[in-house]
Amino acid sequence: EHGGQGASPWLQTVLREEMWAHEEPRGPQYMNLNYIGPLLMRFGTPDQQARFLPPMAHGEVIWCQGFSEPDAGSDLAALATRAQDRGDGFVVNGRKIWTSYADAPADWCLLLVRTDPAAERHHGISVLLVDMATPGITVRPIDTLAGPHEFNEVTFDDVEVPLDCLLGPRHGGWELIVAGLTFERAGIARYARAGRIIELLVEWANATGRSGDPQVRAALAGLRVRYEAARILNHRTVSLQAAGEVPSVEASIARIHNGQLEQLVSQVGLELLGPAAQLGPDDRWAPLAGAVRRHWARNVPTTIAAGTLEIQKNVVAQRGLGLPKPR
Repeated sequence: EHGGQGASPWLQTVLREEMWAHEEPRGPQYMNLNYIGPLLMRFGTPDQQARFLPPMAHGEVIWCQGFSEPDAGSDLAALATRAQDRGDGFVVNGRKIWTSYADAPADWCLLLVRTDPAAERHHGISVLLVDMATPGITVRPIDTLAGPHEFNEVTFDDVEVPLDCLLGPRHGGWELIVAGLTFERAGIARYARAGRIIELLVEWANATGRSGDPQVRAALAGLRVRYEAARILNHRTVSLQAAGEVPSVEASIARIHNGQLEQLVSQVGLELLGPAAQLGPDDRWAPLAGAVRRHWARNVPTTIAAGTLEIQKNVVAQRGLGLPKPR
């Protein structure tokens, strides 16, 4: 009904696993599919769904998200970007950072703003759908060492956003973002790429005669155990999504295992392959064509993206175990 195939979450999961396992070059479309589209399906008006979802399904539009700020990263409720209500719309002023694909260029931005500065931290926040061609928006690229460029800083200077681009209730955006982050955390089959790196390391061990080394065997077996745990935990979140639920705690548990698995596979791989593992894919002496080094570089920020590892553990502690908030 929105221009897609009407396929099940399980079919989407299988596709993600195969594409990530073979290092499909992730592009900006993943935001549309993982969580911005699902948010519109859950919270958008019929007019918003008819306007925004078909172009996403057809791959005709690029979205970015405006969440983090210089003083509001893990503590997202501290955001200061403000949207002043003018009756027929909003005027936005503020700055966002680490905005992936904003210079792709993105056509639209899912923007988190404060619409009631006097409200408590988790209240008075709204979600706007912002046309990135609107006057007053400036995008500045941020270079990193993690491989392909993705990050940007985005500033909003008196940016006008029409009223029909408010997603969900005014001042009620926190609920939407919690749901959106849940979709994002469960929407990438990171474990599948880690599993492929493990397979490559096993092939290397067999080809070089290292497969009989007890330490090598123990290291590879340990990685495989962690991979299977991460895969099963991710499938648990998919089963809840297939039932129409929002697996908040389960998604955070899976995300913790995903991030730790990816980084551990990289670290163990570098140790097993030795100094030559630091060579890049363009060097003919690089073992496994530089796959382990590339995996390591890309996963340095893995335990920060979509909410830091500490944030994920707090979600599990508070929402899953009923523990009080940290002091």
